[in-house]
Amino acid sequence: MNTKPHRLLIFGAGVIGSVYALRLAQSGLDVTILARGKRLEALKRDGLKYNDNGSIKQISINTIEKLDNDDIYDFIFVPVRYDQAESALSAIKHNRSKTIVTFTNTIGYDSWLEIVGDRLLPGFPGAGGDIKEDVLYAQFGSEKHQGTIFGEINGLTTERVKELSQIFESVDLHYEIQKDIQAFHISHTALAIVNKHFYTNDGMVDIETARSVSTLSKIAADIKQNIHLVEQAGIPVIPPETKAMGELPDNDIISRYRQMLSNDFIIDVKLGNHAISQKAEIMLLDEMFHKMISARR
Repeated sequence: MNTKPHRLLIFGAGVIGSVYALRLAQSGLDVTILARGKRLEALKRDGLKYNDNGSIKQISINTIEKLDNDDIYDFIFVPVRYDQAESALSAIKHNRSKTIVTFTNTIGYDSWLEIVGDRLLPGFPGAGGDIKEDVLYAQFGSEKHQGTIFGEINGLTTERVKELSQIFESVDLHYEIQKDIQAFHISHTALAIVNKHFYTNDGMVDIETARSVSTLSKIAADIKQNIHLVEQAGIPVIPPETKAMGELPDNDIISRYRQMLSNDFIIDVKLGNHAISQKAEIMLLDEMFHKMISARR
C-alpha cells in the first residue's frame, strides 16, 4: 500500500468544494483548494470559515489561484455545476495529474472524455448547503446512499477507485462505489430537474408557494414521468429509492416534499442563494435530459 501522503486538489471553492476541503483538512490530509476572486481573498485572509453547531470556526487551507501543468496531485476533485464542467475541465486539460474526479450532475461523459480522456473518474457529491457572508453552512449525508458516489464508466473496481475509497474511509466519509455510474447520474437528473418548478423569472418562489399543492403537484407528476422515461429508455433507475419514488402515489410525493420543506437546512438548499445560482444548471440539465431520452426512442 502507498504510504506517501496523497496530494489532493479541490478545483473550486463553492459550497461542495469547501465542505470537502474542510473535511479533508480537518483530518490532516494534504489538501489544496483552487479559488478565485473574492472567495480566494476571503480564504487567504480568514481561512475557511464554517458553521459548527451554531458557532463560527475557521481552519487554514492551502490555496492557489492557478494550476500549473506540472503541479501534480494524486486526485483533482472538480465540484462544479453541470453548466461549468466543460470550462473547468478545459482549464486543467494540460495538467499532468492522473485522476480527475467530477462531483457534478450530468447525463453523460462524452464531451468530458474529449477534454481529459481516461483520467476522468465520474462521481457525485454527498453534501449540500450554502455559503453566507463567507461562512460555510453545509453538511454531509449521514447514510450510505446519501454519501459520495463514484465509479469507473466501465464499472470496474480499479486501483484508483480502491485508493479513493481508502481516502474517504480515512476521513470517515460515507461513500459508494457505483458500478453503473451513468445510470445513476441519469436517474439523479430525473429527480434534480423537477427543481425548475421552484424558479421564477427573477429568482425563487417563496416557501408558501414552494409548499403549495399547485407547485408540488407539478413536481410529483414530473418525477413520475421522468423516472418512467428513464425506464422506457432501457436505463436502470439507481438507487432503488429513486426507482421507488416513481411508483409512489402523487399525494405521497407531495407530502414527502412538504416534509422536506419544513426543514430549515433543506429550505436553504432548495430555495436559498445556492439554489438561485443553480438555475442555469437545472435548465440546461432539463433540456439535455429530454434530448437524450428522445434520441434513445
